[in-house]
Amino acid sequence: MTSTRRTAAIAGALYLVTHVTSVAALALYGPVLHRSDYVVGPGPDTRVLLGAFLEVVLALAVVGTAVALFPVVRSRNEGAALGYVALRTLEAGVIAVGVVPLLAVVTLRQDPAGATGAEAVTLGHALVAFHNWTFLLGPGFVCGTNTVLLAYVLHRAGLVARFIPVLGLVGGPLVFASGAAQMFGGYQQFSVRAALAAVPVFLWEICLALHLILKGFRPSAAASPAAAPVEAGAAAGAGAG
Repeated sequence: MTSTRRTAAIAGALYLVTHVTSVAALALYGPVLHRSDYVVGPGPDTRVLLGAFLEVVLALAVVGTAVALFPVVRSRNEGAALGYVALRTLEAGVIAVGVVPLLAVVTLRQDPAGATGAEAVTLGHALVAFHNWTFLLGPGFVCGTNTVLLAYVLHRAGLVARFIPVLGLVGGPLVFASGAAQMFGGYQQFSVRAALAAVPVFLWEICLALHLILKGFRPSAAASPAAAPVEAGAAAGAGAG
């Protein structure tokens, strides 16, 4: 397996990790996100803690995708490569920050520290709202932006099947616009419309992951465009000698 093929496989595997962990974490968070009495009633704390752990893994995998793709993307557009690493790191940071308030909810439920039931519920709601805002900012706005950046480079370079970056170029702006609509009260964050708006970017990452794992980058496009000038210069020097 060549280094480029190995890079593609690693990046694809990391993309799949981000999907598995994000979906599983959201499912595990169900009680704390949707039960108003979670703080004062019996709660499946282990389930929430497992969701938090998976989101930590998610954040690490998000950064890993950018690091794995950096050498290939840099050979096409160094500025875009740096921007993608920076934006994915920012996305991971926001995700990690969003884990903390849910861990605090678990602590509050186990040890209310003198807070009455009503006070604990109010504080619990505030902590859940904190998490929900980070979910909107990270996997919403930042993810939408870095999706467009990577999809643009892949489309221009022809590194993968054309329909894949097209999904990203459509899905990135759509999920960004959906986030703006949610922020300004157009519709609820966890709603059918929000889920539908996320479908193209979801398909973009799934298709990209499978393509990278099963096929890698297109051989003719994966070769660094910088190689040709270097080789030509070396040949010219040899001829002059």
